[in-house]
Amino acid sequence: MSTPPSRPLSSPQSTASTDVELLAIGAGPSNLGLAVALEELAPDLAENTLLIDKNPTIEWQQGMLMPWATSQVSFLKDLVTQRDPRSRFSFLNHLYETGRLDEFVNMSTFTPYRIEFAEYLRWVARSLTRVRIELGRRCRSVQPLRDDAGAVTGWRTELADGSVITSRYLVIGVGRDPNIPPVLAGIPRGRVVHSIEYRQRVSALSGELPYRVAVIGSSQSAAEMFRALHDDLPDSDVAWLMRSIGLSSDESSKFTNELYYPSFVDEFYDARPEAREQILREMYRTNYSVVTPPMLEHLYADLYLDRLTDRTERRLVAMVDITGAREADDEVVLELTDRRTGTVTELRRDLVFLGTGFDARMPRLVRDLADSLELDQVDVTRQYRVKLEEPSTAACYLQGMNEETHGISDSLLSVLAQRAEEICRDIVAHRERVPAAAVSAKESSTL
Repeated sequence: MSTPPSRPLSSPQSTASTDVELLAIGAGPSNLGLAVALEELAPDLAENTLLIDKNPTIEWQQGMLMPWATSQVSFLKDLVTQRDPRSRFSFLNHLYETGRLDEFVNMSTFTPYRIEFAEYLRWVARSLTRVRIELGRRCRSVQPLRDDAGAVTGWRTELADGSVITSRYLVIGVGRDPNIPPVLAGIPRGRVVHSIEYRQRVSALSGELPYRVAVIGSSQSAAEMFRALHDDLPDSDVAWLMRSIGLSSDESSKFTNELYYPSFVDEFYDARPEAREQILREMYRTNYSVVTPPMLEHLYADLYLDRLTDRTERRLVAMVDITGAREADDEVVLELTDRRTGTVTELRRDLVFLGTGFDARMPRLVRDLADSLELDQVDVTRQYRVKLEEPSTAACYLQGMNEETHGISDSLLSVLAQRAEEICRDIVAHRERVPAAAVSAKESSTL
């Protein structure tokens, strides 16, 4: 299948205002999946759609692109296959177009290397012919536009360079904010490395220096950083700190994986609040604070060899709380409280690496927009549209941050293709049902 000529990705634009029908903030998998759905299902709307992203290139889990890291989900959960397996934007077509299909088939795996899936996303972005993508455009704020009667008619997005984009439809797919434990909030950012920036930050360090390092958390990201540090900072002293009694394998099975089906979203959304809470609680350890079995095997073998050869510079410290942290004498001093005995000790480190996941709240950008709309809480419809408590001829959609209403799969690749179609079709239906109002220059009174 031949690929039509692509539209080149754009560099940052001037400070002049831009008006589009649909603005999507964030060019990660969610909004790239939406772009594909628009091109295939609503080409006219796609022609007046703009994706923006703060990064200068299309990025996906850039901080965790270790050369050996693999995706944790099947390649069939790409941007489009579960919606339309015949689409030219599929991962398999990417392999075919780039001449790697035979080799991938020969690998006999469903989980490609993470660097390969990241390249697939860049290939999709380059292959778009209608949706425009502009990179290096950091969003500063979003405010509602209103008519003279106060009804919301669109959105005003201000970028860091001072330029403004107005749109009738807005889709926010920026991902949640990194979780920095409050106890570490006072530590200079130069000494704290969250997993989302691991590769970038560690590349700036000298691999020949004997750093004293702490890794915090019991998640897959913490495990991958602990493993990577063995090669990236080989002479360093690494203490892996966790509150749990030890590392645990994810509790997924073919039965629990059915709750990650796109079709399960309807069941979850229609469930009673107490049922939703039970499902999320019981599904928690299929995705959070756990490590995949292959990674556990690799880590245990590494630590076994360390013990066999009397190497003590890498160790796990379980059942400890970090009850204090400060910077003193050009080092980070962590106060550790043993959960078994209550004993308090100090651990002095040069760097702290965080595998602590992401803030459970809506991203700051969404919370600020909710304040402008005077919403006490952010609720979305089944089609991911924000429920506005006032008249509106515009609409805003949220991608990847609706776990409480749409299930544990919402932040993952599992439902991405189907969700993109649902948002696309909802926008098309809204355009047909609700006439567009003349966008007023009147903005939210909170400006």
